[in-house]
Amino acid sequence: MLENFETEFPEHTPRTDGAPHPLDGTLVVDFSHFIAGPLATMILADMGAQVVKVEAPARGDDLRRYPPMHPQLDQGAPFLWSNRNKQSVALDLKSPEGIELVRQLIRKADVLVENFSSGVMGRLGLDYETCRALNPRLVYCSVAAYSREGKFADRLGFDPIAQAESGFVSMNGYADRDGVRALSPVMDISTAMMVSNAVLGALLARERLGTGQRVEVSLFDTAVLMTGYASMQSLFTGSDPKRSGNTSPDTCPSGAFHAKDRTFYINSGNDNIFQRLMIQVLERPDLAAHADYASGPLRSKHRERLFGVLNDAFGKEEWSLWQGRMRAAGVPCGLVRTVGEAIRSPEARDHELVTRIPHPVLGSVPNVRLPIRYATTPLADPVAAPCVGQHTREVLKTVLGMNENVIDAAAKAGAFGLAPTN
Repeated sequence: MLENFETEFPEHTPRTDGAPHPLDGTLVVDFSHFIAGPLATMILADMGAQVVKVEAPARGDDLRRYPPMHPQLDQGAPFLWSNRNKQSVALDLKSPEGIELVRQLIRKADVLVENFSSGVMGRLGLDYETCRALNPRLVYCSVAAYSREGKFADRLGFDPIAQAESGFVSMNGYADRDGVRALSPVMDISTAMMVSNAVLGALLARERLGTGQRVEVSLFDTAVLMTGYASMQSLFTGSDPKRSGNTSPDTCPSGAFHAKDRTFYINSGNDNIFQRLMIQVLERPDLAAHADYASGPLRSKHRERLFGVLNDAFGKEEWSLWQGRMRAAGVPCGLVRTVGEAIRSPEARDHELVTRIPHPVLGSVPNVRLPIRYATTPLADPVAAPCVGQHTREVLKTVLGMNENVIDAAAKAGAFGLAPTN
């Protein structure tokens, strides 16, 4: 496991010494689990916030057990991917002592993020109104499947369900078979980005208004947004989008084509790109001037014939030739890559998207960076995802000012569960 990655990927390049972080001095108490919430708080952690991840003693976040698990760690690749730069505090939320410690953290916090089922935070005595009484400046963000209130507050939801119910699945795949879900958790990821944006907006509003507020982001609502402009098209026409496989219903020629050695994708988004493709790349001015191809709708009408011409031409030469010509002509194109090819691609290497970062057990682990680049406030240097409860004592000392005797007493009282993790 993790064979050869140390020779394939460079070490992370540290940020500039002394440069501030975007969220310096911001404390986030993170009750979230699985993907949408944790990825959102990781974005905040990458921006320099101190994110305290509150986990159940011993077991921790269920995402820790998503494969592939590393035999030397209490976590697998998905957890490592979505929980860097955090501190893990293991507290038993079923114990009065554990809840009291959480309340003390909330009094100090700027942000709270939770994605429990509706009603759980209330049963714990950690609902918004209670937390606001503890800390009026708190930004309290709930990540819901559907909603925290109303007719659907009881419904549970995961990424594939949101893909299905939003209409996203119905749009993807080929017309002669059922729609397909995206294997990537696109709704969780997009919800995480919405959550981090929502929290940043609430923090900015707090600077102007002086008080925090309750924020809610729904997985289902985000999934509807992720259907793109198809929702607006449906409202205009009264019709649902049809699955079109790798082609585009809106532009032509856009789709997957086959060179002699590789499959690649072209997005011919307007008439000018089509003209450059025909004249400069394929050297076919006759097709550029053909009346059947004079506009996008006409090209779509004659797509089958046009694609036949293109694939016949592309199949005579290798991708390297076509790539050079299309790049020179300004035709948007790219290889259809595997994930492994993508993370090892020249583009990914040029941006140092994947690097090696230190790990206390394994020596080093891979890291996939955020696509954000600040000139003045660079993102935090990545620290690998913690083990369950790794920072319990450290956080109680530094954030709450507790001494060892008080922490030991809390442990004895059951605040850290039956088997406290230090």
